Amino acid sequence: MQNRDWRRPFRYLWRLPLLLLHVTLGLAITMALISPLGRALRWRGEPLDQWVLRTWSRLMVRAFGMRVRRVGVPLPGAAMFVANHVSWIDITLLHSQRAVGFVAKSEIERWPLIGWLASRGGTIYHHRGDNESLHGVMHQMLQRLEEGKAIGVFPEGRTCDGREIGTFHARIFQPAVLAACPVQPVALKYGAGGSAQTVVAFQKRENFLQNFWRLLGEPTRPVEVHFLEPSSAAGEGRRRLAEICRERIIAAMAG
Repeated sequence: MQNRDWRRPFRYLWRLPLLLLHVTLGLAITMALISPLGRALRWRGEPLDQWVLRTWSRLMVRAFGMRVRRVGVPLPGAAMFVANHVSWIDITLLHSQRAVGFVAKSEIERWPLIGWLASRGGTIYHHRGDNESLHGVMHQMLQRLEEGKAIGVFPEGRTCDGREIGTFHARIFQPAVLAACPVQPVALKYGAGGSAQTVVAFQKRENFLQNFWRLLGEPTRPVEVHFLEPSSAAGEGRRRLAEICRERIIAAMAG
């Protein structure tokens, strides 16, 4: 059981108004610029809509007291980004560094705010246990890679308790193999040295709104996004790609 944090109510006093301002004013601006016009215009060397999405996500993560540091450089163009999965905020954290279309469970589409943002960011939704849905997801992933776009996946298939990295399902790597595009593993470390993985993760019987509210009151802490050495899908089978990515993420978490 966690010790009672007497500072938590005071964090809500200033973070909640900040979050509401960000959601209302910031979201209005974001909605206006994540559009065909935003995709046509460029700002600081990238499409305007991607820059806006990254900026909104960066401020969103900061409203939760997370101070992000990026290690390494995300690949440009068509690439598959593979990350460990801890909580709903993983997508927002990654979007703060690189705008990609994620593959995520269909339930996220119905989540307040996060679902809207995920859809606008090009998320590909998968209905768990539905083979027909998975086939459609794989087709969309391949299509986007062939169009020169980036996609992001959580190959564990679900969030974990933050204590260890689960098995990486090899099948999700197949579109990268078919498109012969690079795969870059990404390690998400919450807290100094990854010390807050279990704090950020969903607790037992905790739903999205409960996790959202709890994280909003957490102490300010550092967060690191490690873009690790990429692998070429050319000449590598999907199972080997899954093993390489998992090994590199585990090594980064340990380091």
